Amino acid sequence: MPSPSVVKKGILLVLIYLAFISLGLPDSLLGAAWPAMFEGLAVPMDYAGILSLIVAAGTVISSLFSGRVIKKFGVAAVTTASVLMTALALMGFSLSGEFLYLCLLAIPLGLGAGSVDAALNNYVALHYEARHMNWLHSFWGVGAAIGPMIMAAYLAKGDSWTSGYHTVAWIQLSLVGILLISLPLWSKGNKAENLPHHEAAPSLFDLLLTLPGLKQALIVFFCYCTIEATFGLWGASFLVFEKGFEADQAARLTSLYFLGITIGRFLSGFLTAHFSNRQLVFLGQGVIGLGLLLLFLPFTATIIPGFLLVGLGCAPIFPSLLHETPVNFGKKHSQSVMGMQMASAYVGITLMPFLFGKLAKFTGQGFLLIFLGIFLILIFGKTRQMNQKVASGKSI
Repeated sequence: MPSPSVVKKGILLVLIYLAFISLGLPDSLLGAAWPAMFEGLAVPMDYAGILSLIVAAGTVISSLFSGRVIKKFGVAAVTTASVLMTALALMGFSLSGEFLYLCLLAIPLGLGAGSVDAALNNYVALHYEARHMNWLHSFWGVGAAIGPMIMAAYLAKGDSWTSGYHTVAWIQLSLVGILLISLPLWSKGNKAENLPHHEAAPSLFDLLLTLPGLKQALIVFFCYCTIEATFGLWGASFLVFEKGFEADQAARLTSLYFLGITIGRFLSGFLTAHFSNRQLVFLGQGVIGLGLLLLFLPFTATIIPGFLLVGLGCAPIFPSLLHETPVNFGKKHSQSVMGMQMASAYVGITLMPFLFGKLAKFTGQGFLLIFLGIFLILIFGKTRQMNQKVASGKSI
């Protein structure tokens, strides 16, 4: 019979998985709802980018400062408060009919998401195994898939987009209640995982200068998220304009990419029994390369496996890098470093798909594979350099 501590740890892991499902829910909600939103809001179609940018900016800021906030209040309190913040923001979305109000509500939505992301990733990296980290990010994919389904169900009935936001907000509020009940389950040491309270926490700039391999790690996170987000946003356009697919066919094929990420992260949890985090990172990079190579070929038959392989290749990279953070940079600095890594990741997610969209006006959508190939080569080189710096203990 498992000990009470093991049972408590298992229950807490389930709650963390639920929290990551809730983290994924709003991430995909705006894209699904926007075609039904913008006309009622009387704004141009491209104004979705403004909301997305505000959310991303809030996420970057909260990720950067998450180390100090979590050190002061603890993982459990920050997670609960952040989920409450996102729930209230989503509830505000469901009650608002003005674009300006949505912009204001996007601020707490982004701030809350970044804090939860950094807090839970570091907590799992410190207290659980690599397989749990992979499964954690698989559950984010579950939430990201459920969000559009909820919205589509309401729109199909002829209801307003506000109904979808209202339902998701209540799901988030229910999770807040569960988190409040679970507060005693969290490790009492979570407020002091990083540094003793009497010791001043180093600044982010000091960490950047003194921790070997950290600069390379931030580049790796930026490059990986550039690949994941850019392919996710522009993959369908590549199929339509370069391969001659119909829009509905392209949308269905693009879903294979996201399916590959979700299933791949679930499978990667089992692969951690046979491969280290570093091996999984390089394995994922190789699979992405193979997928891009298949998409380069002038054969229709290679497109489906190409999209699936790019997704499967992306699957283990992000969670494996996150789980390796305490090993690479030490437990006492892991929360601050985790926040910096998440911020760098969100900068890539925010800026690079936008940049590629601008470049594609001049190069065409066919440049997508070359664009991604450049970043894949860069991430491979910087991953090797990061590992070498960490192993040698020398900083440039």
